[in-house]
Amino acid sequence: MQTITKVAELRRAINEARSGGKRVGFVPTMGYLHDGHLALVRASQMQCDITVVSIFVNPTQFGPNEDLSVYPRDFPRDEKLCHDADVTILFAPEAQEVYPPRFHTFVDPGELAKPLCGFFRPGHFRGVATVVSKLFNMVQPDVAVFGQKDFQQCAVVRRMVIDLNLPIEIVTVPTIRETDGLAMSSRNRYLSEEERRRALAISRGLFAAVAKFQAGEREAKELLAIAKQHLETVDRLQYLELVDADTLEPAESTLHRPAALCAAAYIGSTRLIDNILLAAGYELCPDTPA
Repeated sequence: MQTITKVAELRRAINEARSGGKRVGFVPTMGYLHDGHLALVRASQMQCDITVVSIFVNPTQFGPNEDLSVYPRDFPRDEKLCHDADVTILFAPEAQEVYPPRFHTFVDPGELAKPLCGFFRPGHFRGVATVVSKLFNMVQPDVAVFGQKDFQQCAVVRRMVIDLNLPIEIVTVPTIRETDGLAMSSRNRYLSEEERRRALAISRGLFAAVAKFQAGEREAKELLAIAKQHLETVDRLQYLELVDADTLEPAESTLHRPAALCAAAYIGSTRLIDNILLAAGYELCPDTPA
């Protein structure tokens, strides 16, 4: 595995691989890797000859009162995990390599950035779209892999790739969960044992709605009510919404199209997000525990 910190060196390595006819996969991360990230790596390796993983804690997607300064970091641990996972290139640039002096150009993701997390984190998805587009230009992958847990981010990136005519295939991997259903997240480390137990209310609420959906329920208000019953034990429910899986607009009152049930809640001081797909015609949503 090569560990690279400079764009010029990264491009030389990528060009060498391409000259040999190799297909390039890319997994962008902010580090503090867990099994969810490693599932993205495996998905890339299944489709590509080489896999590039980036580790970059992107300052432009954090608000003034958010957790940039305390966001978990452990580069030696992440580097070993990437090495053990047979990652080809680990790209770990410094901030000034990504955002040069007098940087002014941003990507505006439009309407998809406004609902859900975007409502509570203004500017967040502008930062996400900007850094992802920059990383795409640096790596120039054939395939880029993202996790469904960040559902709105996936929607923003897919739309950006279409709108900007980027020749990249976007692959979304179902949410990887702990055995008890909690969605894997770098922020889970902030939870005490008691908070972690209470955090299970989020996934339980989503799974309860899925079970009702699979039993035939199609009324949005009923599915939301079932999920909300389980979320009463969180410290603060920021949102629980049922949205169209493509547009992120509020779902129809009676579901006829694929929808996503999305939630964000605070457990103690830790903000967690989760979601699950409800797709008419599907017997089982892909990230529902067996």
